[in-house]
Amino acid sequence: MNFERDHRRDIDWRNIDWGRIEEFRPFLLYGVPIMLLVIFAYTSIYTVQAESQGVVLRFGKYVKTVDPGLRFKIPFGIDRVSVVPVKRQLKQEFGFGTEGALDATQFSSEQEEERSMVTGDLNAATVEWIIQYRIREPQLFLFEVHNPGDTLRDISESVMRTVVGDRTVDEVITVGRQEIEADALTQLQEVVNKYRLGLSIDQVQLKNVNPPLPVQPSFNEVNQAQQEREKMINVANGEYNKVVPRASGEAEQKIQAAEGYALKRVNEAAGDVSRFNAVLTEFLKAPEVTKRRIYIETMQEVVPNLGKKIIIDEEASQILPLLQLSTETQGGQR
Repeated sequence: MNFERDHRRDIDWRNIDWGRIEEFRPFLLYGVPIMLLVIFAYTSIYTVQAESQGVVLRFGKYVKTVDPGLRFKIPFGIDRVSVVPVKRQLKQEFGFGTEGALDATQFSSEQEEERSMVTGDLNAATVEWIIQYRIREPQLFLFEVHNPGDTLRDISESVMRTVVGDRTVDEVITVGRQEIEADALTQLQEVVNKYRLGLSIDQVQLKNVNPPLPVQPSFNEVNQAQQEREKMINVANGEYNKVVPRASGEAEQKIQAAEGYALKRVNEAAGDVSRFNAVLTEFLKAPEVTKRRIYIETMQEVVPNLGKKIIIDEEASQILPLLQLSTETQGGQR
């Protein structure tokens, strides 16, 4: 029987086969409730992964943020959950792109325009960098700003151009990289907080920073000349640091030796003077005794150095033959 809209008025309800409808009664009694139960369970149970948080919406309005685990919500589409990876570190690349990225905002198709910048001294430079960030507040990230990933890219490019524009090309390419990274990180976090993106910027890292391709050979020559100059200065400083300290050490050694010798001579002279004064004092007390003592002490020092000697009286005319003395003695001494 045809139930099209144009033929509803022609339906003869008396000719409907109600017996065929009875065939669907078991399905209506058991199948429909089971299907509703399955749909109820499927739409009321959800899981939030370990590194994420779930943002629950009820009729499109924010209700709460839930932590990881097995959760329940009002079924049949009344509650909807958006899972946000709050503990995963995300990144965006500027001036280049890594193939196979899962995040659509990780890199842009306008890479050439992104890395072309003008420095503070009106020179051109190509700057490639990345930022690493985390989602700190899921509610703000989802609902405060439309397309937060693209907004973050725009903010990052604006901040980097501002930071690079405040420095010379030499600072950007050589010595100022760390300062640029730190300054860009601070300014980027401030703007992100102002826009209420709900993000935490972990790192800003410069990758390839070079002069434009047409001037790279000239820049490399200048850079090489500067490196040679620094090398020669370092070599000269090395020779200076090697020769001057050694000469200073030798001079100091000689000065200390001279001072030590002078101190030794002064002490010896002072000792001799003290000794002479002590002898003079004793001599004045008893001159003869002092003379004899000095004579005896001197002979004690001299006689042991003479070897075997026999001393006799000069007036002795007869010598005992047992002594076997002769006029010639060793060393010509008698």
